[in-house]
Amino acid sequence: MSSLRLYHRLPPFAQSVVATARGLYLRWWRYGPDSDRLVAAVWEREQWTPEQWSTWRAERLSYVLHRAATRVPYYRDAWAARRRHGDRASPEYLENWPILEKDPLRVNPRAFIADDRPRSMFHEQTSGTSGKPLHLWRSRLTVETLYALSVTRTREWHGVSRSDRWAMLGGQLVVATERRRPPFWVWNAALRQLYMSSYHLAPDLIPHYLDALARYRVAYLFGYTSSMVALAQEAIRLGRSDLRMRVAITSAEPVSPRDREIIATAFHCPVRETYGMGELVAWASECEAGTLHEWPEIGWIEVHDEAGHAVTPGTSGELIGTGLLNDDMPLIRYRVGDSGSLAPAAHACGCGRSLPAVASIDGRTNDILLTRDGRRVAWLNPVLYGVPVRQAQIVQETIDRVRVLYVPADEFVAASGTLMAERLRERLGDVAVVLEPVAEIPRTANGKLRSVVCAIPTTEREALLAKLGTGRVSRAS
Repeated sequence: MSSLRLYHRLPPFAQSVVATARGLYLRWWRYGPDSDRLVAAVWEREQWTPEQWSTWRAERLSYVLHRAATRVPYYRDAWAARRRHGDRASPEYLENWPILEKDPLRVNPRAFIADDRPRSMFHEQTSGTSGKPLHLWRSRLTVETLYALSVTRTREWHGVSRSDRWAMLGGQLVVATERRRPPFWVWNAALRQLYMSSYHLAPDLIPHYLDALARYRVAYLFGYTSSMVALAQEAIRLGRSDLRMRVAITSAEPVSPRDREIIATAFHCPVRETYGMGELVAWASECEAGTLHEWPEIGWIEVHDEAGHAVTPGTSGELIGTGLLNDDMPLIRYRVGDSGSLAPAAHACGCGRSLPAVASIDGRTNDILLTRDGRRVAWLNPVLYGVPVRQAQIVQETIDRVRVLYVPADEFVAASGTLMAERLRERLGDVAVVLEPVAEIPRTANGKLRSVVCAIPTTEREALLAKLGTGRVSRAS
């Protein structure tokens, strides 16, 4: 029996104990004796002039490029091979580096770790933005700096802090999907976090979530936009006026004007968007004036057109990121898989901060899948964790059938497919799972690979959504 199934068999109190133990571990990595100093430094940098930012970023980029070329096996070997073939281009200039695809990182992630890295590294697994499992490592200083940035720019900007109680709507299977009675959450006392399942947001279950938000005295929300919208719509329908948050901070999915209005109305608070990824090559968050500001310490962002040429600020194109923070596992000119545009350097924000701005983030919406019991499922990345596939795409063909297109790696066996099917049913319920090995995953017209696709026809999908709004969909539907 898997550790996840053993955990799901625990009573709710014991599950919260396990979550708190995990929280203690995460707190140790994220917040140390230097955290207050690091947060103060973040606030100080936000008063820098554009010229100071330009100088700092250029110096940091130069350091990271040199370190990558001399200390990171993958890049060191690549530059040595270029030299053997007579290439005399200098690694000191970013434009001389090739675009890094996800495949080399997925196939041999340890080759991207500097050989003089600290002995103790934090390991994280993510599927990235295109359905490819990735393994990433960060030093303690990198983790602490990342969370100093997060404390400042996603919390303190909006009047909340680490000491406030908060609710996280995320993709962890904190309770078994088949559960139909609350709780659908665990209390992580170490992080003062109510972690709420995003897999149980059926109309008849959401009132329990709303009661929990009130009972745990949650001060702010953090998590998937679609999950917040689902909670907000039901709160409005029920006329709940007792759920007043200080801020709702969205992640992983874009926020439409309509989404923002619904969440703000339900929870009587501003809605602030964030953008980022585990690979740590780009990050941004929205200030109180509504501007999405880059976190320059995280990465150097380029925007390219279809021919691979840099575009002018304000023009949308493909995002290419070079990590500046995680110099122990630097990713140079990494193809993020998203598109967007940067604001002109002269952009002045009403918040008074000198941080550069992102004009827009486009094309990072994975489809939300529907379940027969009225849930909307947006986060399916863990289905692929540890599974030996080169690429994968999850396609919902009907409300009861899901097809998984996958490019198998050499070590893929029948049990690998069984594991993917089991994980999908854990999240979607009793659905038929069709596994289809392919040579390559089809891409969209602009070359993107969508990891999750709802292929239910639009009219049928709208009808299902209408029915889901009132409860479960019968098998006859």
